[in-house]
Amino acid sequence: MTVRLYDSRSQGLLDLVPIVEGKVGIYVCGPTVQSSPHIGHLRSALVYDQWRRWLGYRGYDVTLVRNVTDIDDKILASAATGSEEWWALAYRFELEFTRGYERLGILAPTYEPRATASIPQMQRLIAELIERGHAYAADDESGDVYFDVASWPAYGELTNQKPADMAASADAPSRGKRDARDFALWKGHKEDEPASAAYPSPWGDGRPGWHIECSAMSQQYLGTRFDIHGGGLDLRFPHHENELAQSSAAGHGFAGAWVHNGLVNVNGQKMSKSLGNSIFAAEFLDQARPLVVRYYLGSAHYRSTIDYHDGALLEAEAALDRIEVFLDRAARRLEGTQFAGTGVESIPDEFAEAMDDDLAIPQAMAVLHEQVRAGNAALDAEDLGSAAALQGQVLAMTEVLGINPMAVEWQTAADDPASVALATLVEKLLEDRDAARKARDFPSADRIRDELAAAGIQIEDTPSGSHWSLD
Repeated sequence: MTVRLYDSRSQGLLDLVPIVEGKVGIYVCGPTVQSSPHIGHLRSALVYDQWRRWLGYRGYDVTLVRNVTDIDDKILASAATGSEEWWALAYRFELEFTRGYERLGILAPTYEPRATASIPQMQRLIAELIERGHAYAADDESGDVYFDVASWPAYGELTNQKPADMAASADAPSRGKRDARDFALWKGHKEDEPASAAYPSPWGDGRPGWHIECSAMSQQYLGTRFDIHGGGLDLRFPHHENELAQSSAAGHGFAGAWVHNGLVNVNGQKMSKSLGNSIFAAEFLDQARPLVVRYYLGSAHYRSTIDYHDGALLEAEAALDRIEVFLDRAARRLEGTQFAGTGVESIPDEFAEAMDDDLAIPQAMAVLHEQVRAGNAALDAEDLGSAAALQGQVLAMTEVLGINPMAVEWQTAADDPASVALATLVEKLLEDRDAARKARDFPSADRIRDELAAAGIQIEDTPSGSHWSLD
């Protein structure tokens, strides 16, 4: 068993060889909580949930760190437009992100540090860079501190760029910089910023730059060298490039592999505020069952771009229904037989091979649906031994993907008033049909069956009784 992953730095597949045998440390750039989460944020968090689940299945003890950037230029700017304190606004949006993750069944990270709780660690790292000659305090009394790009010849290695070809850094005004490409490690306090956003430092009151946050927090929770750094493809430059430069310049081994997930487009266009096509997480999760949303966002390869279009969730619902119908059908048919509970929850080799190959979920999903098809065929043929074995495999595959419709966390979706009302009506009709059959009134029994079929409800007659499912 060898798990392989695509490393953005080397632009090729690498065998995962953990720094500490049996353990894997993953750092993921979490949200900047300036506004409500959109579906791209959900997709990114889901990707690393899938990695975590699979590595856990493969026997690794996974430590996943996902930070929260709760102080930033954009957060201060958002708060300045209203009467809310910047820290209150950040926390309010952080709770929205958490609710979205929970509804999607994303496991909580091992650690979820906030930037504002890690200021001392950032300041120590900045001081170390200054001491090593890779950072400097601006001489304009602004209190700014910058990373000296020219002092680090390897700058640009993550994105395969040469410093001479790069544009000026846009994260801070150019005054006080020695080079326009230098980026801010510490930002001196400005008069128009709230006093509560200023922290004391050796260089004057201020707050951290965005990039130094992740270098400090990953070091604090995973050490100076860890296995995987993850994040959205849009973070490769400048954020991840700057992280790599400053951590390496401080003498840290940093990330062994860089993993980047693809983005989400809407009808062929990149989501953006200017186009007005952003789809926020809360409204997206209200369009379908959260399990369906998870299936949809998690069914593509993690490095690919998802192009959301009208009808996409209906397609996901139909695919997930095929899994649900088989599992429900198998559970009912096997109940009370010698094969009930005999299916070992084991993952087929073909599924495991796909997942080991850079988390090739589309290929793994193909195996899952093939086993569903085979399971239904086994039930049709009354081959209950094979059906039980396939039931176990389907349960194992859906469990590791986090889409097991039989799992407790997804069961509340069936308790909504519409579902309860539908179940009550259908069960009453099935009772009437059963009474008609016992009275040998077969025309009435057939009429009920036909009416249910016309409404999209499939009836299956088994030795344990008649059962229904949505077709």
